[in-house]
Amino acid sequence: MTSIATTEASGLQRLLVHRIGPVATIAIAQLFGTALWFSANSTAADLMRLWHATEADIGWLTSAVQLGFILGTLSIALSGAADRFRASFIFVASAIAGALFNLGFAWLSTGLASGAALRFCVGICLAGIYPMGMKLIVGWAPHRTGQALAQLVAMLTLGTALPHAMRVIGAGLPWQLVITASSVLALLGACMIGVLRDGPHTLTKPRQTRPGQAPHAASRSVLQVFRIRAFRAATLGYFGHMWELYAFWTVVPLLVARTALAAQFPGIGIAGLAFIVIGIGGLGSLIGGAFSQRVGSARVALTALSVSGLCAIAFALGWQTLAPMPLFALLMLWGASVVADSPQFSALGARACPPELVGSALAIQNAIGFAITVVSIAATTALIERIGLDATWLLVPGPILGLAGFSLTTLRARTAR
Repeated sequence: MTSIATTEASGLQRLLVHRIGPVATIAIAQLFGTALWFSANSTAADLMRLWHATEADIGWLTSAVQLGFILGTLSIALSGAADRFRASFIFVASAIAGALFNLGFAWLSTGLASGAALRFCVGICLAGIYPMGMKLIVGWAPHRTGQALAQLVAMLTLGTALPHAMRVIGAGLPWQLVITASSVLALLGACMIGVLRDGPHTLTKPRQTRPGQAPHAASRSVLQVFRIRAFRAATLGYFGHMWELYAFWTVVPLLVARTALAAQFPGIGIAGLAFIVIGIGGLGSLIGGAFSQRVGSARVALTALSVSGLCAIAFALGWQTLAPMPLFALLMLWGASVVADSPQFSALGARACPPELVGSALAIQNAIGFAITVVSIAATTALIERIGLDATWLLVPGPILGLAGFSLTTLRARTAR
């Protein structure tokens, strides 16, 4: 029986590797796994009605996920677990646990406190899905990291937008079933990675400690990647990008609801428009990945960050005066550019650090980046309640500081040579 099961598993693996392709398989599994991320936001209207919650409260549900993600990524990075254990094992275990906690949120939460606690646990589990997905990509496609990671982030973006589409499809269904559907997808993603496993180029081995070496030496060695100027430049650009990205994704339904767009497209509704604006980021990421093969990851990242910053400024200036169609076009451009730089900054960071530290370096980069999102999400949602959509000015400093941090650090590195 064991040999039959092994043969079937190897046959499925050959199917995934040679027919679908390992990068596409990881990307699809990432799509399914990250459907857990914003599943609560797609049911925001129901939760606000049932729990008597405010828009700021829904923002805190998102922040609870981010806080859990930060704790999870810091744990696997500083402990060395991200490089000590197989990325596929961490991904599978995390996706299964995340699906279960998400089901708990759907069927067991009774209010904001219990809901936030369960969403926090989902965030911890996502720490084993997103950065480990990136490590799996590096292990399967080390020579085209920028393009391959672009496919991964495209699926992350679609995974973020997917609950909004599920809300449209299941408009008449209880909100719990919409949440449950995202858990089913996460379990399917776990099955795919469990069959695919780690790539042939993955370097995974326990770190050896010298006699007398402190037990926290692993975390010290991970933090040393920040001494590498190329990694530091990519990380500073990534941090500026993160200030804008998740706050934008969180408030997209509010941007649609508080402008004339919802009335202009009554057949699509707020959830449908939010899916389009967020989901088009997947296309932007794929286009950026294709261009990275020609002009390099750095140029693509800086261009995308510049465009998204200009879109933030244009929206803050024109949301009251622009006609619905130009406003929708602006949001589409913003949605496409706001995430296109993410895989390129990650690719630059992965190339700059030692191969044996890729998993931990990407995890700690994610941890700090998502800590920034907690502040930007909370500040933006709270400010929207107070002053309306003029609060989008708060997103503008992210791209500006990201561009400055990347450019100045790169310039200093060239001058030092």
